[in-house]
Amino acid sequence: MGKVTGFLEIDRQVHKYQPASDRIRHFREFTLPMSDKEVEKQAARCMDCGIPFCHGPTGCPIHNQIPDWNDLVYNGDWENAIRNLHSTNNFPEFTGRICPAPCEEACTLNLEDIPVAIKTIEQALADKAHELGMIRPQPPEKKTGKRVAIIGSGPAGMAAAQQLGRVGHEVHVYERESRPGGLLRYGIPDFKMEKHHIDRRVEQMKGEGVTFFCNVNIGVDKKVSELLAEYDAVLYCGGSETPRPANIPGGDLEGVHDAMPFLVQQNKRLAQEDIGSVAWNAEPIIASGQHIVVVGGGDTASDCIGTAFRQGAVRVTQLDIRPQPPEKENKLAVWPYWATKMRTSSSQAEGAEREFQVATLEFIGEEGQLTGVKCCEVDDKRKPIAGTEFVIRADLAFIAIGFAGPISGGVTAELGEALKTHFDSRRSTNVEANDRDYRTSVDRLYVAGDVRRGQSLVVWAIREGRQAARSIDEALMGTTVLPR
Repeated sequence: MGKVTGFLEIDRQVHKYQPASDRIRHFREFTLPMSDKEVEKQAARCMDCGIPFCHGPTGCPIHNQIPDWNDLVYNGDWENAIRNLHSTNNFPEFTGRICPAPCEEACTLNLEDIPVAIKTIEQALADKAHELGMIRPQPPEKKTGKRVAIIGSGPAGMAAAQQLGRVGHEVHVYERESRPGGLLRYGIPDFKMEKHHIDRRVEQMKGEGVTFFCNVNIGVDKKVSELLAEYDAVLYCGGSETPRPANIPGGDLEGVHDAMPFLVQQNKRLAQEDIGSVAWNAEPIIASGQHIVVVGGGDTASDCIGTAFRQGAVRVTQLDIRPQPPEKENKLAVWPYWATKMRTSSSQAEGAEREFQVATLEFIGEEGQLTGVKCCEVDDKRKPIAGTEFVIRADLAFIAIGFAGPISGGVTAELGEALKTHFDSRRSTNVEANDRDYRTSVDRLYVAGDVRRGQSLVVWAIREGRQAARSIDEALMGTTVLPR
């Protein structure tokens, strides 16, 4: 905890943003960091709540010891706070920027709508760690002689690789794209997280003995069977990249796209990479001077909105089939769980027009080119209401309604029925494995992250990567010192 009476004396404060009119002119991060003294005051607000729901099962998936490092920050002991944070989280600079902070929803002070600014403090700690030069390689004292291959270098693959490398295994990470990071690099816009954060961690991991092989599509360029023959264990962290089918008439019109190619292309442009790739080859998609419609109400849809504004879109409209949520949740009914309430992302705040309880009926076009989106209002059961149809002008439309599992080619295609999968409640097909040992139906093949869990948060991917690493180490060595 922080100061005993801190939550009574100090108002909640989080880092501020550049004005929307300024930040849409560039693709850099736009948060304005707080001073160390301001962060220490926010850490002082952590109260002696008795049961810290923030790092329990309802709060932080990786069980960050939030009250502990809040107390250390409050007392000015930043170095030990940084060590504490890294004991549970390999990459706090990622989560401090892009995690939606379920820990703050679970904070006891959120009962009064003034939770501790946990996410702001976490980002400040992560950035301070780099400033102090504390992010250095931690190579093992001795090697085990065991070899592990990891398929995919997103947050789950990176977390597992770092954990396994630090206990002495020879770790090789295979990445389909030209640089490590997975959708953390290619799906998350730079204005939410600049990619030098990934580069610094990759260099740290190389110093710990981890080797990265990029431009290798496992199951296509190199067989999974070859990995299983060459390594003592293989961990599959391929993510969930197949767009959920919308089945909207007119979806084949020029100008209608799934969301991810649009986001990936922009990140590749900023990195001065070729926008074509194994998974995302498409014609250049540019929103400049266009009327944009985004179908979907989640984080990916929000990322499309922010990217479109930065490219110079004239107008951006977001369509959400769900009813407009209440401005304030019923605390006694939902706390400490994540609440459904009206939330406005930084991208939506940049000028998006939001339509709730609206269904997309059809994409309309002329001579094969999109010109509009036909919509209608729906009732509480998401059934169209007759006579409420309307058309929104659209030069480009992006479908962002979620993901249905790993890409169809590659690993799953090669292994076929030998790799058991299951269909979850979100209509996603995931590789089957439990969250204790992460073993698949194929001997010595493990799985972690979105490919097992279904589309989820970066913090869940880090958790699964760490836990899978522990399971692999225990299987290879008979015992393990790695935490869950």
